[in-house]
Amino acid sequence: MEKQQQFERLHAVRWREFDALLGALETAGRGAPVPADAARLPAWYRELCGHYAVARDRGYSARLTAELHALALRAHRQLYRRDPAFGWRLLAFVTSEFPRMTRRHAHAMFVALALFLLPGAFAGIGCYVDSELVYSVMEANQVAEMEYMYEPGGKRLGRETGREASSDIAMFGYYISNNIGIGFRTFAAGVLAGIGTVLTLVYNGLTIGAVAGHLTRIGYGSTFWPFVCGHSAFELTAIVICGAAGLVVAAAVLFPGNLARKVAMKRAGRDAAVLVGGAAAMLLVAAFLEAFWSSSALLPAAVKFFAAAAFWVLVVLYFTRAGAVRHAPR
Repeated sequence: MEKQQQFERLHAVRWREFDALLGALETAGRGAPVPADAARLPAWYRELCGHYAVARDRGYSARLTAELHALALRAHRQLYRRDPAFGWRLLAFVTSEFPRMTRRHAHAMFVALALFLLPGAFAGIGCYVDSELVYSVMEANQVAEMEYMYEPGGKRLGRETGREASSDIAMFGYYISNNIGIGFRTFAAGVLAGIGTVLTLVYNGLTIGAVAGHLTRIGYGSTFWPFVCGHSAFELTAIVICGAAGLVVAAAVLFPGNLARKVAMKRAGRDAAVLVGGAAAMLLVAAFLEAFWSSSALLPAAVKFFAAAAFWVLVVLYFTRAGAVRHAPR
């Protein structure tokens, strides 16, 4: 009996927390908010199953084993049922958690933006002024490929009515792979003390700027800008966010503060996962637009430019306003 009492005293707080979490989850689908610690459910469930097994093996009282068994059953139902609260959690992530996380790490966002935008602007202006400068950033065959792709009248990019839908879907898959690959490399390089993330952001900025400046200089802007403008708000912003996520991890590696480096990295990793998850969703949107909207030759350039401006306004408003806490007037 004494061992059971020690066992209950040791774990009673966790069981109460678990019971409260299950109660919140059970009411989440009926208008109540999803609890912030809902992600702990799987780990707590495994822990509780261990406690239940110990209670049975040691022959603890029927009351205790029944209570633990009831908690385990409730947790099992939450984990393995079709969860109606999933949609609410997803909505909360999109409308609140993701944009708020970018604002929480505003310093990393601004550093990543500078590392991406400043080299891009420098390369863009430089390659527009000097036609030879592009070859300092890209290989000659890469430049030739870009010129071939965006040559006015070449119809390498335009999607006419005769193009099959399967081609659009294939390109959608390609753009997903390409966009996610760029974003993930930008983030993952942050583990190397941030050096990889910095280099990746600078390189992508230089390359994009060089292509834009060079193609505009040689008169290919009429095909280049209508194609890239539609998805740029989502793709370029997502690349910067992935870079910021890498810098968040790098900061934990280099400057853990009073925390153990492992603990600091674990905390930073949770925040970075939110940033990368949201950025991945933006890259999916960019890939969809790139395959089905940007490539359409049926849409006038003016329509694409107007839509691009609207997308940029929406992106800026989303990251500055979404999820903001509104204080009641005094």
